[in-house]
Amino acid sequence: MSTEATTPIRRIAQIVYLKPFAVSAYKECHANVWPEVLERIKNSNIRDYSIFYDNDRTLFATFKYVGTDYEGDMKRMAQDEKVREWWDMTDGMQESPIEGAVGSKKGPGWWKLLD
Repeated sequence: MSTEATTPIRRIAQIVYLKPFAVSAYKECHANVWPEVLERIKNSNIRDYSIFYDNDRTLFATFKYVGTDYEGDMKRMAQDEKVREWWDMTDGMQESPIEGAVGSKKGPGWWKLLD
């Protein structure tokens, strides 16, 4: 039996800010997400992942988590070399709303979780 059928779905929402100079580059890279990154997202029990831009500065992301070990899945994602390479590229286009944030790979977080 699939865990998706028996595990309650957790909905996640988060924000980060897009630097004004990076709008075109950000949209271009997200129109062509690397297959390895998409595979890691799927293998991390993330479904229906979407990012919206408010045409000002805020990126709003939402997804469904269908697994049973969110922290473990996020840790495995953070250890994936291709994901880390992706974050190196995209973090430079963003500003975190989290005080003390230094990037997706370390620190107190990069995208701010919303309640």
